[in-house]
Amino acid sequence: MVQTPLPPIAALGDDIELNFQLPDPQDEQLPEFEFQQQIETAWQVCDRFDLQTDIWRGRILRVVRDREKAGGDRRGSGFLHWLNEREISKSQAYSLIELANSADTLLENESLDPAAVERFSKRAFIETAQAAPEVQQMITESARNGDRITRREVRQLADEWTAMTSDLLPEPVKAKAATHAIPARYLAPLVRELEKLPESHQTSLSQEMVENPDTDTLKQVTASARYLAKYLTAAAQVQALNREQINLELALEEALRLDCLNSAADLVNQAAQLEQTMVKLYTTWKRLNSLAERLYLDSGSSTPHLRSLLNSLNGLTGEMMEVQLGDPSNGASRTIRLKMLSDLEDDSRPTASH
Repeated sequence: MVQTPLPPIAALGDDIELNFQLPDPQDEQLPEFEFQQQIETAWQVCDRFDLQTDIWRGRILRVVRDREKAGGDRRGSGFLHWLNEREISKSQAYSLIELANSADTLLENESLDPAAVERFSKRAFIETAQAAPEVQQMITESARNGDRITRREVRQLADEWTAMTSDLLPEPVKAKAATHAIPARYLAPLVRELEKLPESHQTSLSQEMVENPDTDTLKQVTASARYLAKYLTAAAQVQALNREQINLELALEEALRLDCLNSAADLVNQAAQLEQTMVKLYTTWKRLNSLAERLYLDSGSSTPHLRSLLNSLNGLTGEMMEVQLGDPSNGASRTIRLKMLSDLEDDSRPTASH
């Protein structure tokens, strides 16, 4: 990848040093406007410095990664070792590499003049790199014209573009958004939620917006779309529902009719989480038993304290597990008992009692 050089920040020179004369917070003679202006100026310089530093860090990390990939075992162990030595997490490293890739893409496509990079805040630059190409073009044009680009401007332009171009928004809503009768900031979250739904649900929600193209309806439709997506995603993961062959669509229609979609969505979501927790509990319990058995075989009468440790865990390694919920000293505790029975040992399902 060709790397376009980034410009120096405010002509700081080779010996880059951030050294500001910050206003005295106790100076009552300093007008508030001037105080805020001085602070904003210093903050913008730091923001530009941070952005360009992170872009170059991302480029450095990318070079190290590619070098290790070419000359190492191709599993990235050398790169991970390099990161560990510098106390950089893998997620942080790849986030910086992604930022460097975005910067190079914008610069290579000549959509952004290298000298205009310093007009972006760091978060605005990242938002721009993730935006649609048309939005990128509008933002970079503003930067070339000397405008200061913040995250708020990027998001506003992205929301307006979404409002004008999405096929999921009916024309009455787009018309009101064009005249700012409906703020564009409400439309992008709505589109993101609608995109998760099947066409049939998109159509029904769109009809609601056609009948009442106002802000309150958009908020309600956004919430409904969010709960619908949660319901449909969670319901597909619940084994109990799949075994019983429940008609999820009819159940959904009834929940909508009773205006309790949020409760239905939370219900199936909690059911999915409970099943996943049960699976994790069983695998953890098996692992605990395996470790306890191995440790018991490796120990003996010469290790009484180790045996005591094993004995104290009998309440967790046995078929009947037991744990205290709450503080026993104040009388508000309860004992939770779970009996583990896998289908290999017993045809009955695992049961829980307390």
